[in-house]
Amino acid sequence: MKVAGLFAGIGGLELGLSAAGHEASILCEIWEPARAVLASRFPDVPLAPDILGLRSLPGDTEIVVGGFPCQDLSQAGMTAGIGGKRSGLVGQVFRLLDRRRVPWVVLENVSFMLHLDQGKGLRLLVEAFEERGYRWAYRVVNSLAFLPQRRERVLFVATRTDADPADVLLADDHEPVDPRTTLATHAHGFYWTEGIRGLGWAPDAIPTLKNGSTVGIASPPAILLPGGDVVTPDIRDAERLQGFAPDWTAPAVTVGRASLRWSLVGNAVTVPVAEWLGKRLAEPGSYDPERDRELGADGRWPKAARFDGDRRHRVDIGSFPIRRARPSLVRFLRHPGKLLSARATRGFLGRTERSTLRFQPGFLDRLRCHLERMESGADGMKLDRIPTLAAE
Repeated sequence: MKVAGLFAGIGGLELGLSAAGHEASILCEIWEPARAVLASRFPDVPLAPDILGLRSLPGDTEIVVGGFPCQDLSQAGMTAGIGGKRSGLVGQVFRLLDRRRVPWVVLENVSFMLHLDQGKGLRLLVEAFEERGYRWAYRVVNSLAFLPQRRERVLFVATRTDADPADVLLADDHEPVDPRTTLATHAHGFYWTEGIRGLGWAPDAIPTLKNGSTVGIASPPAILLPGGDVVTPDIRDAERLQGFAPDWTAPAVTVGRASLRWSLVGNAVTVPVAEWLGKRLAEPGSYDPERDRELGADGRWPKAARFDGDRRHRVDIGSFPIRRARPSLVRFLRHPGKLLSARATRGFLGRTERSTLRFQPGFLDRLRCHLERMESGADGMKLDRIPTLAAE
């Protein structure tokens, strides 16, 4: 299908869809660092600067996609809700649809939108689509099914065709397998900026890559390696953990700070998730209506639901549409990370002393040993190699 990519960011949705055979006919993105990436990586695709100035979509558009701004919806953001200045821009999608009813729409956003304001944001979306004659389905999908990053995002698919969006989004389901890991054999990701109310602990994976800050304050996670070193990943591995090629965001440095690349990666849609979706758009599966459940009247939105044209249903399905075989996190990383500084380590350990969190046995001891090594003179250094010790 011909794709119109709105709020395109660095092109995660569009890149994944193209791998499945679809083709971008227009991209739209306002942030200059992201536009620099799109102009370099999609040089033959027209690039509109602002959705507010986009009067209409190309006549051949068959599917509109967009990871609309999540800053007002995420727990890490301002949580102003769907009416916030940024996230409210999703209304521009409906303005364009009112000019021409495009057959398919795919939207992506943070899973917190299901709960914010008692689900007001999602309720606004489903009502707007239903008023325009679209059937829809949505589902929380975890990038961990594809790559060693735990990242839950809502995928929302709507259509005015005779096809069933449930056959696209809700036909595949696999049980996640909890990895059997130890601190001595596997890498473990966590957020060193937390430690009091949360940790973001991820065995053999990293927690969700965050968008950092638009002024260039990076917020990479930490990784405790099997040998005891604690590092933050190289930006090239962060890109790979989202499914992009290394240095995909390098063109952004022509218009801004290099640290902005972390925001670009953290805001992006995971490429293999988009590719899986694109393949299902091209070749739908078969949804089993036995998964339908009563939606309930309490206003709460489940992790998956659908509208069949007459009724809304809660759907009993997990967040792993597939289970892709992948190497351990240690073997996945290709670039030496930066050792977590003594100051950052000390601050994290200080916060854990004031918290009531329970930690993996031995985890804090390894952090203290890392701090001792850093205070002895290694502060700020990069590893000259990646330790390869990992369970087969």
